[in-house]
Amino acid sequence: MAEKKKIGTASATTVSDIKNAKPVGNATGLRVGAVILWVAAIVFEVLAVLIIAGKLNITFMNTLTCLIVFIVLDLVCVIIGSQLWKKANHIDPASKKNPTKFWLWNNMGLIVAIFAFVPLIILLLTNKNLDKKTKTIAIVAAAVALVIGGAASIDYNPISSEEKAAAEAAITGGVYYTNFGKVYHTHVNDDGSVTQHAHTTDDGKDCPYLNRSDSLTYGTVEEAIAAGKTRLCSYCARHDGINTEGLLTDGNDAED
Repeated sequence: MAEKKKIGTASATTVSDIKNAKPVGNATGLRVGAVILWVAAIVFEVLAVLIIAGKLNITFMNTLTCLIVFIVLDLVCVIIGSQLWKKANHIDPASKKNPTKFWLWNNMGLIVAIFAFVPLIILLLTNKNLDKKTKTIAIVAAAVALVIGGAASIDYNPISSEEKAAAEAAITGGVYYTNFGKVYHTHVNDDGSVTQHAHTTDDGKDCPYLNRSDSLTYGTVEEAIAAGKTRLCSYCARHDGINTEGLLTDGNDAED
């Protein structure tokens, strides 16, 4: 088991703009919200299909406008649902002991995006009743929505339940992270202050993750991971003597 390392508290910092982390939230509630939005996305896809098939006629909008509206609504539901699902996965991640579930849990948003747009694209490509302009624009809109929805739905920083547990066991006290980074930091200076700008690594180069930000967020490891900061800064780990066995770091992913 990794040795626990206690890091400084927020009161020991001297950076002027440090805000507290948001509450972790409830994974089940987030997943329910994601599923509801994904179901709504499929409903909008079905409505678009009915428009194409001539089974639904909205009198105050032409066919192309209806298709674009339903594609956009489909996309919005897919993206928001995927963000909720990814947040839930960081709060309550799947175990790598079940590789199939781990893969499915971390790619569910992408799978939904495919189901929400690919059948519609196929139907548009094979349809012979729509005029060429409507058909072309609708196909392009659906294809763009598929790309955007798929890219936004992928979790580029997944974490397993084992990796999260290892991080929580190795680090007690607070960690610091920036709004847009994916790494959390533990290093505090000898005088108890947080390094306000980028760390300097052993080779003399600045650590890129703090990105010279004057604004930091302070919280527990659990809160950092829930915010999507799944990796420990390797410089901080070396500086503070943290055992990184089983943890994800910004240098090398942990081995199973």
